[in-house]
Amino acid sequence: MAGVNNQQTHLMLGIETSCDETAASVVARKPDGSGRIVSSVVLSQTALHAPYGGVVPEIAARSHLAHLDRLVEQAMSEAECSFDDLSGIAATAGPGLIGGVLTGLMTAKAIALATGKPFYGINHLEGHALTPGLTEGLRPPYLILLVSGGHTQLVSVDDVGHYTRLGTTIDDALGEAFDKTAKLLGLGYPGGPAVERAAADGKAQRFKFPVPMKGRDDCNFSFSGLKTAVRQAATAIQPLEAKDVADICAGFQLAACEAVADRVRQAMAGFQELHPGVKERVLVASGGVAANLALRDSLEHTCVEAGFNLSVPPVELCTDNAAMIAWAGLENAARRTPDEFTLSARARWPLDADAEPQPFAGVKA
Repeated sequence: MAGVNNQQTHLMLGIETSCDETAASVVARKPDGSGRIVSSVVLSQTALHAPYGGVVPEIAARSHLAHLDRLVEQAMSEAECSFDDLSGIAATAGPGLIGGVLTGLMTAKAIALATGKPFYGINHLEGHALTPGLTEGLRPPYLILLVSGGHTQLVSVDDVGHYTRLGTTIDDALGEAFDKTAKLLGLGYPGGPAVERAAADGKAQRFKFPVPMKGRDDCNFSFSGLKTAVRQAATAIQPLEAKDVADICAGFQLAACEAVADRVRQAMAGFQELHPGVKERVLVASGGVAANLALRDSLEHTCVEAGFNLSVPPVELCTDNAAMIAWAGLENAARRTPDEFTLSARARWPLDADAEPQPFAGVKA
């Protein structure tokens, strides 16, 4: 087996800069394959982007550049280790905002080159996909729902490095739809938590929003039509009062959850066809939107009906973080040789290289 010696405990430094969190982490992989987070530092850029109602790529890249060295130093200090103690350096190489990805990737390459340590370029989505192995020792195969501001996908995690995409968004990601709904209703940024808070005081049945893609025999998502329906409803009753906003948010959240549950049911059937012999079937939900409690409840009911167990990482590991990148680096290091320093940053990098890109999904596919 290429890479690290599996008879030893190994430490990996991970770096994550794909969007608007700058993060560094040191993670350990024990000889039995289990993992432990030794240190994890995350700097959010939410306050920087809030005035614009969304992430501004240039601002994000400059912030990564300004803070990453300090965060790496902090992660190493909190882990009480030196670069000599590391088995390698891992960094997100894509997909993501290319300026941010370049910042983290070049920093990791520089550290690896200066210290003589192996370098691993990690797919950001693989970091999310493998997180359950770090948090609870879950081993493939399992089904994962990746729901974030940039991606909404259903993927069969067949093994480390082997993934089958069952469905993806054909337009907006779910987190993107939450953010745009919040911006439309004047709820501020980040939009997901704001919509969830407003929905708690609303009546979901007041507005009958469409459940996009419901009943389709594929596993793909679409949220642009739902977003348009929200805009039309809000425009029709201007000026909006607080109760109107709460009811719209509740209706939007209900339709979004129903859409996700319907697509997940389709993917569960596809997963069972891929892995007919698996007795303990697990659905993992990861990504920032997995923190939404209404979505979690909907997925829990869906899993009970289908005979699946639901696994959701801790909130701090659902959102972007470097611990998942370090862990993915360790899992890759146990199975393959390091990457060359010629590895390029990628704005688009599908987990399933054989999956066909969706025409309007861009990097989300």
